[in-house]
Amino acid sequence: IGTMHLASKLAEQLELEDYDKELVRMAGLLHDAGHGPFSHVSEAVFDVPHEELTGFVVKETSLADKLSERFDTQEIIDIINGKGRLGPIISGELDMDRMDYLIRDSHYTGVAYGVIDTERIISNLKLKRELILDIKGVQAAEAALTARYLMYPSVYQHHTTRIINAMFSRCLRHMISQDIVNPNEMYKYDDSDMISMCRSSEGFSRDIMERIDNRQLLKVAKSEPVNGFENPEQIFKIEKEKLAKAEEEISEDFGLDRNYVILNVSEYPSFDEMKTWVSFGENLYHLNEISSIVGALSSARFNSADIALYVPKEDLEKINRLKLDNYIDLPERANKFDTIHFEQSTLF
Repeated sequence: IGTMHLASKLAEQLELEDYDKELVRMAGLLHDAGHGPFSHVSEAVFDVPHEELTGFVVKETSLADKLSERFDTQEIIDIINGKGRLGPIISGELDMDRMDYLIRDSHYTGVAYGVIDTERIISNLKLKRELILDIKGVQAAEAALTARYLMYPSVYQHHTTRIINAMFSRCLRHMISQDIVNPNEMYKYDDSDMISMCRSSEGFSRDIMERIDNRQLLKVAKSEPVNGFENPEQIFKIEKEKLAKAEEEISEDFGLDRNYVILNVSEYPSFDEMKTWVSFGENLYHLNEISSIVGALSSARFNSADIALYVPKEDLEKINRLKLDNYIDLPERANKFDTIHFEQSTLF
């Protein structure tokens, strides 16, 4: 609803035709309709982008009959996927979806970083072939990018968040393998449905949920800061199959239960907003070309990222001499850190 609200305000500012305004509103309302429970956690399990599942919901379910009375459903899907003239409003470099979730997430987590001047940004956007930001909106855009950068180590990629997400992901994979959950119907479930199913199941899935409920979370056994490597981008390209193989080998070598050994790589902001076009006089520039702040944020995006090994607290002693290099082909280490990796404070 928040994305629809912001998209509606932008559509008014851009003076779109009435039909286009309605299209944008509907795309904003439905853009996450394909999300499974716990949003990107379940998306990562299936390796299917939620936009693809949203397309199925919009075009192939009973919702399509209602939508097609007024709209071409393919037009809605195209906007959700960032295609066409109106696509950047919902999914682009400086889109309304991103602004909405930053504001909402900062509010509900109590973190003050997500304060964004949406009015200033929206009032300085115009639509040509793409969304273009007037120079007067650059400071507000810089603040939005700074907020997004700070939300990653504080909320989205905080170790507590990552551990809980990793535990739930492992639980969900197990339930699918046991035919308890039908992955083709995942869009029908919400968070409460999945939590209830985990709690009422037996064995591993139930134990994982009880650990989460009782805050008996897995612990960080090993952590390698990404900015300690010559080519930090290579860490994010490690294939899931290689991580799974390393988990198996670690479990066998140290006598651990394979289900509770998890290797996890941080995500990091791509900063697509850097490519936002900014109009200055008669000329157009990318945002990072005229903002030193944006350039600095791009360089610093690996500061808090790492590759980490999670195990139960009772297994920490068993693996205190483990070296990740023995199980994963890591890039060459840098002689000096270009940036400093700070320990994250406790958020929850």
